[in-house]
Amino acid sequence: MVRTQIRLTDSQMESLRRLAAATGRSVADLVRQGVDQYLAATSQPDLEERKERALRALGRLSSGLSDVSTRHDDYLAEAFRH
Repeated sequence: MVRTQIRLTDSQMESLRRLAAATGRSVADLVRQGVDQYLAATSQPDLEERKERALRALGRLSSGLSDVSTRHDDYLAEAFRH
C-alpha cells in the first residue's frame, strides 16, 4: 500500500469516525472502500470489455425488417433525414 495524506472537513471526519465505530472498521478502510467505489463507478471499460459487451448484444434486438443486411445504407439515410 502507498501512504498518502488527505484533507477532510471536520464534518467529513466526524462522520467517518462515527461510521468506523459503528461498523468496527478503521477510517482508512472506509476511505479505501469509498475510493474503490468511486473508481468503479467512473471507470470506462477497456477495449476487450467493450468488444465482449458488443458481442453479447448481438442478436438481442429486432427491427422487424428482413432485409436490413442488404439495405442498411438505405435505412441509415432514411433515419438521418428525420
